[in-house]
Amino acid sequence: MLLSHSPAATHPELPTSSRRTRRTRPTCPRAGAAPAAESLLPRGLRAESLPRHVAVVMDGNSRWARARGMPAAFGHEAGRRALEETVRLSRAWGIRALTAFAFSHENWSRPKMEVDFLMGLFERVIHDSVAEFLRDGIRLRVIGDCSRLPASLQRTAREAEEATRSNSQLHLTLAISYSGRRDIVQACRSLAEKVRGGLLRPEDIDELLFADELETSGGGGGDDELLPCPDLLIRTSGELRLSNFLLWQSAYSELFFTDTLWPDFGEADYLEALRSFQSRDRRFGRRDL
Repeated sequence: MLLSHSPAATHPELPTSSRRTRRTRPTCPRAGAAPAAESLLPRGLRAESLPRHVAVVMDGNSRWARARGMPAAFGHEAGRRALEETVRLSRAWGIRALTAFAFSHENWSRPKMEVDFLMGLFERVIHDSVAEFLRDGIRLRVIGDCSRLPASLQRTAREAEEATRSNSQLHLTLAISYSGRRDIVQACRSLAEKVRGGLLRPEDIDELLFADELETSGGGGGDDELLPCPDLLIRTSGELRLSNFLLWQSAYSELFFTDTLWPDFGEADYLEALRSFQSRDRRFGRRDL
């Protein structure tokens, strides 16, 4: 949303319920966005084969700013506007979920001045967006190691999550202080604690139970549980890697890489990614005879 995530850039409860009831939902749902007015879809997009869940690694803010002789903060503000436009388009086109990589766990190693600026920017953007989210039916979730975030940002995020909990037009997830590896490790620890406490047997653990322990799980039932895995993962700025983002969840995601720097990512770039997605044959390991 606000941060160039590339490491090369210069700026930087455990459930205690008893054994769960098995569900039949797939771990990674197929594409097929929520119904949207056909008139809102640009030419060439088909509503029935849009991704339900799009994830994006927003990279290139600092390079964009440097190219203009401006400080990194200038790029972050432009990146914020790019995310706002992507959120608007996603909702208009019927995409059900958008997950944006805003700040990685590794980004804490960046200069304190830069980190402090970004934390303040995250807090301001979340706070200022709540009224719009309520008006447009957008539900916000923040995932990542929130224990490292400033107390005021934690509070603002919790209040925004609670205020938008009933919204369902678009599920917007911001990954702040997030690490895909850490997400997997904490899921393993959670399951191990349940086994040690006699709430679960090792042989009961499968992909569904494991996915339920990941930070991207809805955790509370309902429609959240239909959207755990991204169908399409976009990375901007020409970098060709995941950078520790949604490692488990992206096992069957279609990947789209673009040279466009995140602040310049607009409708034409998003359309290119979605049309590329719709041109692919997603077999999930099957062979059609």
